Amino acid sequence: MRITINGHPLDAAPGSTVAAAVAACGQPTRTSVTGEPRGPLCGMGICFECRVTINGRPHQRGCQIAVAEGMDIAAALPASPAPSPTTARSRDCSILIVGAGPAGLAAARAAAASGAAVTLVDDNLAPGGQIWRGANPPVAPGAEWLSQTRIVDAPAPGVLRATTPEGGCDLRYDKLILATGARERFLPFPGWTLPHVMGAGGLQAMAKGGLPIAGKRIVVAGTGPLLIAVAAWLRQHGAVIVALCDQTSWAAQMQFLARLPFAKVRQGIALAAALRGVPLWMNAWPVAAAPGAVTIQRAGRRPRTLACDYLACGFHLVPNIELAQLLGCATQNGFVLVNDRQQTTIPNVYCAGEPTGIGGVELAETEGALAGLAAAARPATPALLSRRDAYRRFAHRLDALCALRPELLTLPQPDTLVCRCEDVTHARLASQPDWRSAKLHTRCGMGPCQARVCSPACETLFAWPPPPPRPPLSPVSLDTLGAARN
Repeated sequence: MRITINGHPLDAAPGSTVAAAVAACGQPTRTSVTGEPRGPLCGMGICFECRVTINGRPHQRGCQIAVAEGMDIAAALPASPAPSPTTARSRDCSILIVGAGPAGLAAARAAAASGAAVTLVDDNLAPGGQIWRGANPPVAPGAEWLSQTRIVDAPAPGVLRATTPEGGCDLRYDKLILATGARERFLPFPGWTLPHVMGAGGLQAMAKGGLPIAGKRIVVAGTGPLLIAVAAWLRQHGAVIVALCDQTSWAAQMQFLARLPFAKVRQGIALAAALRGVPLWMNAWPVAAAPGAVTIQRAGRRPRTLACDYLACGFHLVPNIELAQLLGCATQNGFVLVNDRQQTTIPNVYCAGEPTGIGGVELAETEGALAGLAAAARPATPALLSRRDAYRRFAHRLDALCALRPELLTLPQPDTLVCRCEDVTHARLASQPDWRSAKLHTRCGMGPCQARVCSPACETLFAWPPPPPRPPLSPVSLDTLGAARN
């Protein structure tokens, strides 16, 4: 497929994302406000580091758009304004499900099988969420599927405002199931803004989107089970895993593994087999990155610099609860509060999956099924409730395992950027007392990602509670923010 990137013709594989095509040809996707070259970080449309101009239309998230024949892409160049779609639409939904990952797909199956009318929406090109990206799992028979549909506001009770490639759209619902998933937690350290540094899941998403990784040297570092799964997947697809580094200790890992559910034990054995021969460093974490290299600190040892083409780095997961908070749903310890039927504190609004607790695919699917049954006014089975409770216990142990060690709080230097959107340094933020002051004096959290990257980092570094979400939940055109559609 022939496309043009910054005036240079390029052949891109059909099905590749724009971000993957730009990265594959060695180009940064954008330059930051201080002129730094940047590449995608999250690979899922959260960080907005993949913004490019496509066919004259600026600020397009390249990781969410597939390449098309003849596409003209301007990356890391100043963008000129261009008109946006103005089509206004309205759609009535009986049961509206936001998010088509494991929880959302399970909710759609359970509700549709009960005879309910279901509408499933997602920001991505295809269903599957991040865990099943590229697998194209089927949507429940009879369910309406709306892709590239991003929720940006809740202008009235029973209404969500969305933006789509065709323009704004108001989705009116009787019942709502939130299955908005999670994103990676990123912690700043010198060099973390370099284009070859990505989230662990972000690099996997980019590879699934067409970024060539065969033969590439990759260091995977951070904490959480995602690291192992990503390292195994990358290796199975031809990458050379230089080292797998986890900040937790061997003792904590052994204690956690001893209490794994049987299904997880089988997964662990398969992953261990896939990673046979890969150096596994516990009590290890990245302290600095440079072009083509990363320096790893191992507890009690001298730092070691490893040559690599990519550093895949993430420190467990952060739930996407912004939409739930905007709707007024109560939260507890950073997660959406639900009852035994996945009902939130707002009538007719349910929540399932990672926003209620980081617990993996099995918990997400189980909670999704419970939410779908509840929204369709069907009873839950004792087996589903028992399964959900067992995986919630696993989630609590997982959360304890991934607790961050205090050394990670000392990684940023005074000139290390914490807010990537506005290029705000650690030194500028360290002089502020709280989020409000930081936003007023530094613009931290006011860029396109709307604090989704820097807020968890600031919560870890400065103990600042995350800022409450405000509409729009992500950048949109002015026509989408207009008066409510009737």
